[in-house]
Amino acid sequence: MSTVLTRPAPAPADRRRLSHEHGFWAIAFAFAVSLAFTVVPTPLWALYQRHDGYSTIAVTVAFAAYAFGVIVSLFLAGHVSDWLGRRRVLLPAVLLEVAAAVLFLASTSFGVVIVARVLSGLGIGMITATATAHLSELHAKARPDAGRARGDLVATVANLGGFAFGPIVSGLLAQYVAAPLRTPYLVFLGLLLVAALAVFLVPETVTVSSRRYRPQRAGVPAAARPRYFAAATGAFASLSVLGLFTSLAPAFVAGTLHHPSRALAGAVASLVFGSGAVAQLLLRRRSIRGQLATGLTLIVLGLATVTAAVWAESLPAFLIGGVLSGAGAGALLKGTISTVVDLAPPAIRGEALAGLFLGGYLGLAVPVLGLGVLTQLVSAPVALLGFAAAIAALVAVVSRPLLRP
Repeated sequence: MSTVLTRPAPAPADRRRLSHEHGFWAIAFAFAVSLAFTVVPTPLWALYQRHDGYSTIAVTVAFAAYAFGVIVSLFLAGHVSDWLGRRRVLLPAVLLEVAAAVLFLASTSFGVVIVARVLSGLGIGMITATATAHLSELHAKARPDAGRARGDLVATVANLGGFAFGPIVSGLLAQYVAAPLRTPYLVFLGLLLVAALAVFLVPETVTVSSRRYRPQRAGVPAAARPRYFAAATGAFASLSVLGLFTSLAPAFVAGTLHHPSRALAGAVASLVFGSGAVAQLLLRRRSIRGQLATGLTLIVLGLATVTAAVWAESLPAFLIGGVLSGAGAGALLKGTISTVVDLAPPAIRGEALAGLFLGGYLGLAVPVLGLGVLTQLVSAPVALLGFAAAIAALVAVVSRPLLRP
């Protein structure tokens, strides 16, 4: 009697998973779409103000609510994928973005928008570090003989590139399609559902283990505290500038500069984030000190140009200032991250980076919130001048410790 040899069928779990190479691009897509969704409201704030009576301070509170969600999530859940698994953190995080999109579709009331913004921030706090690590691991498994460059590059492009993609799509939809406060969220709801399915199909790269939970700690390298705190302050300045262009800049364009186009408002934010991503790519081979010096210089030049443009009511000068500011913020942020990675020993590197990101996300909320309050007391040009002067002062304070050899 002859024996028939058969090859065992692959396990169902294997059949439903993507390859590591395809999973790499799936995570990049999910990362970029999630970040893009968080800035969908950027060109829409003027519509909320006109149709729902939002004040300038209400817009800044809604923006700060997102940053609050990111900060809370960063310390409570941003690190747990190291032992729970990447997909187990990424999938719920993307679904939080889905829930936020549903809330935006359900109502334009201020309370609902605040809840949606907090949910979106909670999701991004879980996604940012987890997706970056997952991309690196998927790249290593797909191309074990290659270096880290591709994984790091794609993570960078997905990050600021996602932020650049969201406002331009949202602004164009709001300008040329019906229901401007609904259609952009409906489109991104569909993209987020596709992203959630993609994450579900991606292979896991972490061996799940049991570990006693503790919140993330912000470690400070004891031997280099002045330089470390200078880097955190630099991250604060970088995200303050980016926060300006995703919260109040559209109102400056529509009000002070007299260009109410929603497509233009989205394009301005996209231009700023896009220039940040391009600067990171162009400067990736420069020394850390060179990146920091370029970023510090461009931020000051950019904010000075933006401020002058608002006083002169010049849209072209405002756009030039936005490009310079965005490029400076991107270069400075990349340089501060590299600085902390170099300063911190591997045993506390994650905690040191957590402290850096805390400084950055505080910068995303606090100065913009202060600017929103200031616009209630003085004119928009005067308020912007105060904001630019404060950031320039921060840059002056941190320049010496950051740039010393």
